[in-house]
Amino acid sequence: MDAGTKILIATLLGAIGMGYIVYGRKQFKGSALVAGIVLCVYPYFVPNLLLLIVAGLAVMAAPFFIHD
Repeated sequence: MDAGTKILIATLLGAIGMGYIVYGRKQFKGSALVAGIVLCVYPYFVPNLLLLIVAGLAVMAAPFFIHD
């Protein structure tokens, strides 16, 4: 596993997570807010690159299926 690739993907997921946090706070959407927090935090704890990508996609899709 290339460390640079993992850092790049973790940074991208964190930036998307910040977008979810801003959207969740402004629109009072709890699911988007929680998804944003998870996207910002979980890359620190996932060592596998494939799992990082798959879990990130799942968390990004979750607010579209969970309605507040």
